[in-house]
Amino acid sequence: MNEGGLNNPSIPICQGPNPVPAKPRLSLPPGSCDCHAHIFGPVDQYPFTSNRSYTPPEANIEAYRRLLVTLGFSRAVIVQPSVYGMDNRCTYDAVRASETSWRGVAVITSDIKESVLIDLHSGGFRGARLNLLFKGGTALEELERIAEVIQPFGWHVQLLLDGRELIELANRFRRLPVDIVVDHIGHMPALAGVNHPGFQALLQLAREGRCWVKLSGPYRVSGEQFPYNDFLPFAHALVETAPDRLVFGTDWPHPAVNGFIPEDASLLDLLPLWVPDTDIQHRILVKNPEMLYDFPRL
Repeated sequence: MNEGGLNNPSIPICQGPNPVPAKPRLSLPPGSCDCHAHIFGPVDQYPFTSNRSYTPPEANIEAYRRLLVTLGFSRAVIVQPSVYGMDNRCTYDAVRASETSWRGVAVITSDIKESVLIDLHSGGFRGARLNLLFKGGTALEELERIAEVIQPFGWHVQLLLDGRELIELANRFRRLPVDIVVDHIGHMPALAGVNHPGFQALLQLAREGRCWVKLSGPYRVSGEQFPYNDFLPFAHALVETAPDRLVFGTDWPHPAVNGFIPEDASLLDLLPLWVPDTDIQHRILVKNPEMLYDFPRL
C-alpha cells in the first residue's frame, strides 16, 4: 500500500496511541470538552497527502470514543491535521458521526465556496486552522482573506505557530475581524522562559480578549521529562492573566512527537497542577469551550 506516499522512507512514521487507555484520578465535571484531538484513517478511505511532515498511525473514531469515555469527557473538538491538507473529509465524517457532541476545525483556502462553508458549519465546524509548523497547511499569506470569509459564520482562526514569532505577528492578529486560537501555549519552548517577548505578546493578546490559548502538548515545548515542571510557569501565567480564554486539549493521538508520550490519563492529571483553582478548572473544561465552540449551555 502506498496511499499518499504511505511508504515514503523520507517521511517519519509516528508511534500509535495506547489502545487500552487508563483512567485518571481527576474526576471531570459534566460537559467537559477535549478541545484538541485528531482522527486518522482508515487510510484506504482517507489517503494522506504526499506533501506532509509525518505519517500517523490509524487513530479512528472508535478508539477516540473509548478514550473520551475513560477520561470522562462528553464533548470534543476534532482538528484537521496537516497530513490531510485541504481534504477535510476524515474530520468532517468524524464530527458528523458524533451527533452534535463534537465540533470541528477545518483547513481551507480563501477561495472556498460559500456553499462548502455552509455545509461545514451545519456539520459542526467552528474554526479554520493555519498550521505554520508542518507541511500541508495553509500559507500565512491567506490569513486575512480566510478571516474575512469565515467572519459571517462566527468562526475563529486557529494557529499552530512558533510563539517566538508573535513579536512580529501580534499586531497583525489584532487587526483580524475574528478571534484567534493558539495551539499548545504558542508552541513556546519552555527553555525560552515566560519573560520571552513572544510569550509576553501571547499574554497580552489573551488579556485583550480576542485570543484563546490551548493548555495542551506540554511534551512539545518542555525541556524536561514528565511531569514537565518547566511547563508550570507558562500555565500559571496564562491562568493568572486570562482564565476565561483558556481551554484544555489532550492532543490525542499525539502525532509528530519524538520520544516518550505519557498515558493520556497522566497528562490529564497534570491539570490541577497547572490550574489549582477548581472553579477555574470548570471554566477551562466546560464554560470556555461552550463559548468558543458554540456548544449548548449546560
